[in-house]
Amino acid sequence: MRIDTDVVIVGTGVAGLFSALHLPRDKNIVMITKSDLTSSDSYLAQGGICVLRDETDYDSFMEDTLRAGHYENNKASVDLMIRSSREIIDELLSLGVRFHTERTADGTETLAYTKEGGHSKARILYHEDITGEEITSKLLKAVQALPNITIYEHTAMTDLIVEQNICQGIIAEDNNSTQMMIYARDTILATGGIGGLYEHSTNFLHLTGDAIRLAKKYD
Repeated sequence: MRIDTDVVIVGTGVAGLFSALHLPRDKNIVMITKSDLTSSDSYLAQGGICVLRDETDYDSFMEDTLRAGHYENNKASVDLMIRSSREIIDELLSLGVRFHTERTADGTETLAYTKEGGHSKARILYHEDITGEEITSKLLKAVQALPNITIYEHTAMTDLIVEQNICQGIIAEDNNSTQMMIYARDTILATGGIGGLYEHSTNFLHLTGDAIRLAKKYD
């Protein structure tokens, strides 16, 4: 089975869904996921999402993040994460994501922030104890409403299509053992972590670091 598309995205967690929403609407997009649409670590995440409160919070946020990463972090990446966090939160709110709110003394409703491990200040937004489900479900709803995106569930990537050292798409297989050759001008690997490789993990067992393994193969 051959499929030709503009973009193929492997993974339907927050990374894959957010990527799909930021691609041009005139591009045909194919997304695949190993299991069903709710079986991602993004969906299971219980904690909250950190955000820059204001410019006075920047130095503290940076130091907290570097310290939690034993100062092995890429500072440019940390800076990008911190400075873009408010914009991303605003976009999530526009998509209908609900974060916990509280009322100020004058009765105004405002976002409520809490603290989590590694943070010295309250800068975490959350939705009850199912923040991941709240965010992922709203992103998924937005993606499913777009006519240029097709999603294949229970479909696993088995290899990359590489010609003349250039990625041309992926090879995948569904749960009926039907092989799919998905050719695309651009390929996005958003396959999650490697927790499933370990004997004991709170991750889904099908999160086995496929993107890392295949990227290493063609390194």
